[in-house]
Amino acid sequence: MSIRAKLYAAIVMTVLGPLVTIGVALQAFGALADRFDDVSASAADQAIALELKFAVTDMNGWQTAYGYDGGRSRARFEQSVRDVRQQLDRAASRFGEPPERGFVTRIQTSLRGFLGLDVVAYRALRAGRPERTKRIFLGPEIEHFEAMAGAADDLADLQARRVAGARAAFADERRSARRKLVAVGLGAGVLILLLLITAQDVARAALERRR
Repeated sequence: MSIRAKLYAAIVMTVLGPLVTIGVALQAFGALADRFDDVSASAADQAIALELKFAVTDMNGWQTAYGYDGGRSRARFEQSVRDVRQQLDRAASRFGEPPERGFVTRIQTSLRGFLGLDVVAYRALRAGRPERTKRIFLGPEIEHFEAMAGAADDLADLQARRVAGARAAFADERRSARRKLVAVGLGAGVLILLLLITAQDVARAALERRR
């Protein structure tokens, strides 16, 4: 290869080398950022599902409490109902695709039945019939609660699996990015070596011309 050809090759490598390196690095970090976004989104979904699960359990606990303390905890129960509705609205707006939507619908349906019976139970308590209230709480209300808790648990489990999958995908992408950057680094080393060889050839040719 002539000196001129070597010089052209060196110029081309000098220009293309950094561009290739930057392009590979940007692609690797872009893919890694996408996987990180997936992890963040799935973790947020899991948090919503867990908050809903906790709210349902808390509501049932305060209902039982007011049934056994003569209604003194009724206000706290009503607040817990508002919390459940708020969390359920968040879940309904967040989870619009199957199977999450099915879990949310199950909770909504069971909540309506739960609150409908609660009206009857509280009316009995105020009428001086606490035993009827307790029978409702320990019978059909338990069934509604278990249906809500089961659906919320299924929703939370699904989100936990998705978080695990997103984290695994992030780890895979991180390993892939590391391999790409190592390959680019090796390529850069080869490029530097070729440039040094070319520089030596040019210097040798210049010395021979002087002689």
